[in-house]
Amino acid sequence: MTETGFEKVPARDRRRFPGISSRAYEHPADRSALVALRKLSGFDTVFKALSGLLPERSLRLLFLSDSVRVGETQFPHLHAMLRDACYILDLEKVPQMYVQQDPRPNAMCIGLDEPIIVVTTSLVELLDEEEMRAVVGHEVGHALSGHSVYRTILLFLTNLALKVAWIPLGNVAVMTLVTALREWFRKSELSADRAGLLVGQDVTASMRGLMKLAGGNHLHEMNVDAFLEQADEYEKGGDLRDSVLKILNMLPRTHPFTTVRAAELKKWSQSRDYQRITDGHYPRREEDKDTSVTDSFRESAAHYADSVRTSKDPLFKLVGDIAGGAADMGGRLRDKFTGAGAGSGGGSGTDTASEGRGGATGQG
Repeated sequence: MTETGFEKVPARDRRRFPGISSRAYEHPADRSALVALRKLSGFDTVFKALSGLLPERSLRLLFLSDSVRVGETQFPHLHAMLRDACYILDLEKVPQMYVQQDPRPNAMCIGLDEPIIVVTTSLVELLDEEEMRAVVGHEVGHALSGHSVYRTILLFLTNLALKVAWIPLGNVAVMTLVTALREWFRKSELSADRAGLLVGQDVTASMRGLMKLAGGNHLHEMNVDAFLEQADEYEKGGDLRDSVLKILNMLPRTHPFTTVRAAELKKWSQSRDYQRITDGHYPRREEDKDTSVTDSFRESAAHYADSVRTSKDPLFKLVGDIAGGAADMGGRLRDKFTGAGAGSGGGSGTDTASEGRGGATGQG
């Protein structure tokens, strides 16, 4: 495979997804934001203008001068994984990849015009081949979705917040935007985890990789099922005070907690959406221009509503109960004033209407 074309097939037999749109694997909240931005008139022009203000050129020179560029003669096994990932997701132009000396296991995809993938030496040493393949697929998924653009902006705004901290209300304004971007970016990480699974096509390897990020290179001391049980305990454990603490712990982060990522990926791997993609039924890039912003936001809203309805978290359960009670009360008041609830038949109709509204909240 060349830098702009494909001459080799993946190292082992994996399904390829020609023309796949990133919408196929994007988390609903991530997808709705991206669809809206892509539809925004003048979006490309604005960000090309911004590229002169953002430190992209400086970052490229930094990695070129102080990291190792992956290629056929340097880290060739990573180069092969990168080409395989681009082949599977049908990303025509292979991004440049660098290995950076760092004791912290990490990987990122940044850049406005051309994405750059960076992995740290600690991550390379921590993961086996199939686990690393999922990580490379994760970063290629970021590139295909265009997440690198927004991550670069997030880095820029975070640095800007530090510089304007002395200006009255200046830091507050910037940090409000940063907080919103972080919430979106956490969802984009879930999207990229799904892309990593589509590339690696080994859910066990994806689980192992996430588990190692949490507990280090002690795989013989860890268990995937027990790790997933932690995620369940985290979600449903404690009381309302713990729910608030979870939110406060999450706000400064750009990534979801590792156990949560593992549970979300496991759930998606068992979903009908994942099965349809592997069967070859998925949105195509050529259809992106016809995507409805309204439909995307509706799907996102439905996802959040369903998350609240099915969550085991004490705060979310309370919100769901209040919402359900309000809907039921609204139905009773309506029936009282319209007379729809009169008689035994009307009473039955009230219950049906209430159930109908509940179903719409969960699915619409």
